[in-house]
Amino acid sequence: MDSIGSMLKSTREQSGVSIEEASSDLNINANFLLNIEEGKIGCFKDIFELKDYLSNYAKYLGLDSEKIIDEFNEYMFEYTSKIPVKEIEKMAQKEAREEASKVTSPYTRKPRKHNTTYYIGIYVVIFLLVILAIVWSVKQITIDNHVTNEIGYVRF
Repeated sequence: MDSIGSMLKSTREQSGVSIEEASSDLNINANFLLNIEEGKIGCFKDIFELKDYLSNYAKYLGLDSEKIIDEFNEYMFEYTSKIPVKEIEKMAQKEAREEASKVTSPYTRKPRKHNTTYYIGIYVVIFLLVILAIVWSVKQITIDNHVTNEIGYVRF
């Protein structure tokens, strides 16, 4: 990451652009650009935001942004591949324990999400009940193919 940062810094200085000018042109905080040039990636919370800043900064300086991003990806791969698997497993277990130990209330708990088949089933049942009610009401009104308008119908 230091090589990427130093390349960006030297290109900026050769172009005669100050860090404040680049910051205002790119609408990126000057401290972010300084951290990029110094290779301090730990200052960024989101790696994707950092990649976006790198790409925009490289384009601004007239460099090949895809090449810069490829170099950054290689650096990140080397950096993350050096983390032992046991350490990753420990962190995953620690996060799982923290998640399990959280106290939740009905007000802060996430609601259950139903899949679409649940809703389709409900709609089908409602539709069938409506059809059944319509058939039953028509059957009540018509007796022996005669429409009745009396409440009671007696056959003699």
